[in-house]
Amino acid sequence: MSGPTIARIPVLSTVIVLAAVAVMIALGFWQLGRMNEKEALIARYAAASDRAAVAWPTPAQYEAALFRRSTVECERVTGFDSIAGTSRRGEKGWAQIARCLLPDGTSANVAVGWSREPFPPAWEGGTVTGIVASYGQSVRLVAIEPVAGLQPLAAPDPADLPNNHLAYAGQWFLFALTALVIYGLVLRQKLGLTAGRRSDPASPR
Repeated sequence: MSGPTIARIPVLSTVIVLAAVAVMIALGFWQLGRMNEKEALIARYAAASDRAAVAWPTPAQYEAALFRRSTVECERVTGFDSIAGTSRRGEKGWAQIARCLLPDGTSANVAVGWSREPFPPAWEGGTVTGIVASYGQSVRLVAIEPVAGLQPLAAPDPADLPNNHLAYAGQWFLFALTALVIYGLVLRQKLGLTAGRRSDPASPR
């Protein structure tokens, strides 16, 4: 009869497992929602190049300025950062990032060009037009035309933005399925052993 079998199912463990599975499934659907949001964001960034140029953004304007054209007047170079970069021809090397002081006293990171070696160029400033791209928690201007004998950098491409949310959703759904299968096997084994003891006359009562 089914009554005794149902009574042997550990209620607390079952509730905990089902609650965990429900959370995993919810996280999977949340990642699918994030995927749609990221796709819309990438599409908006892809259309940004056709919009009007913007003034060099303040921190509050970083998000709206990404992938749009801007121009800065680098009044003085306070230093250079050499980071891994790709040339417009697809070659791997170094992106030369000038730390610029602007006429209004603010600063800007300006990617002035690409080089094979991590040595800063002999450039002391000037007017640079480029595309606004992310740079850690800040932004940088990627020059359209390089300076000081450098080669042009690859233009910022919204398609390069990571969108792994579909994979993350799949992982959460897989975790939920795995948890259900494992718990089902454990429960089946437990119920089978219990039923075996009850049917064995020699087993202790």
